[in-house]
Amino acid sequence: MTTLGQGGGPDRPAASPFTPDEVAGTRRPVEHATHLPARALHDPAVLTHELRAWFDRAWLSVGREEDAAAPGEYFLAEVGVERLIVVRGEDRRLRAFHNVCRHRGAAIIEKAAGRLPRIQCPYHAWDYGLDGRLRRPKHTEAIADFDLGENGLRPVALETWQGFVFVNLDPAAPSLAETLVDFPSRVGHLRLDELRRHRRIEYEVAANWKVIGDNFSECYHCPGIHPQLTRVTPYDLGRNYASDGAWAGGWMLLADGVETMSMDGSARGRSPIPGWSLEDDRRVYYFLLWPNVLLTILPDYAMTHRVWPLEPGRSRVTCEWYFHPDAMADAGFDASGVIEFWDVTNRQDWHVCALVQVGTASRAYEPGRYSHMEDQVHAFDLMCADRYADDGVTTRFGPRSDDWAEVAQARRGVVGAGPRPA
Repeated sequence: MTTLGQGGGPDRPAASPFTPDEVAGTRRPVEHATHLPARALHDPAVLTHELRAWFDRAWLSVGREEDAAAPGEYFLAEVGVERLIVVRGEDRRLRAFHNVCRHRGAAIIEKAAGRLPRIQCPYHAWDYGLDGRLRRPKHTEAIADFDLGENGLRPVALETWQGFVFVNLDPAAPSLAETLVDFPSRVGHLRLDELRRHRRIEYEVAANWKVIGDNFSECYHCPGIHPQLTRVTPYDLGRNYASDGAWAGGWMLLADGVETMSMDGSARGRSPIPGWSLEDDRRVYYFLLWPNVLLTILPDYAMTHRVWPLEPGRSRVTCEWYFHPDAMADAGFDASGVIEFWDVTNRQDWHVCALVQVGTASRAYEPGRYSHMEDQVHAFDLMCADRYADDGVTTRFGPRSDDWAEVAQARRGVVGAGPRPA
């Protein structure tokens, strides 16, 4: 994913594969807009540009703070071709470094996770502290102009939010807070940092990573694809938020009598997650954090999908579920219905995403139109189109789904659905 230049930062990416005119159709209001050009899903040169210009300069979620909770604990993270060490220092600060020895370039750590007193290269035993500083290697006393301070491990920017660990390969990147802007205010009252990972499943999907992002951003497809899902949450009840940052999302409502999203709709006695309020009652939150984190928050657990491009038509999706440790410690804890529910739903989604990948490769395909239930698909595509255009313009439109949402909720007699977002 990354080509390093002098100083350890990403090289300047080549010019965008699209002109502003080629993505102008997507940058219109949703009632006039068309989807991204098909080439965005199939051209290897487009993916190469996305990896270098977008992923190499974005805040990417690579794990949880719990994965390196104590001094000396670490885990390895893959960001494209880069291998990173995320380690907790003696000062309890979490840091990230390239897994590359400064001597001959050997990969230092091979085991995926563990605990170390120091970071030592297995080749020539060059020794680094948990803060990345090099300790005097043997037989280097006579080397001219050799500065220990300039030969430590190459650092990578790292920040955390609600227990999630984010890294950015670009040393000049704006902060995570500057990127998310108003997103934390939407869910900041929910203490996701107190949750812990219960299960992880990895999938390989025969579709472009943006197809998966689009699919996550709407439930227009749910009645025909997800019979299990539409039994626990009506596909046309909810609202989307306006966004000032690199994110899109909103909420849907659980059906009457349903406690959570699982095979039987039961929370199995699990209490709501910390911070869950009356305003959150019956809601399921869905957020896409640019570029590849899909965050779902329910009354009793949270879930993420992290989407990693492998090829233009192939992606890896890492799905994780998080519960409160008190719930997991209960003798009757049983999340099998949750895992089964989402595994079934995921596989249904991967199938139709693969169909999109096949169909958009046809010469008969022309970019289609957005329905009024796809304004968040449009919001994600706008993030892509603005970056393809690379003209300094950020295109934003308010949510359009309020129209159909109000009609649907009035038809169903829904009350207590929470305030209309600004």
